[in-house]
Amino acid sequence: MPVTPFYERIANDIRTQIRSGELKPGDKLPSISELCRQSGVSTQVIRSAMLTLRAEGLVDGHQGRSVCVRGGAE
Repeated sequence: MPVTPFYERIANDIRTQIRSGELKPGDKLPSISELCRQSGVSTQVIRSAMLTLRAEGLVDGHQGRSVCVRGGAE
């Protein structure tokens, strides 16, 4: 039985929150350090999750700035 990588689990959680409307366009996601604390994973895992969501067009952000939900991300 395949195991889902941690970064994909975190990306799935955030993706679900965006699609359900819990996170709306323009909402800021918690900081990387906060997501690490909440999830019990390393910064690299969170960065990989953010890269996945950014590639899907669901979030936007750059180093040194907050990561936000993109507009029109249904």
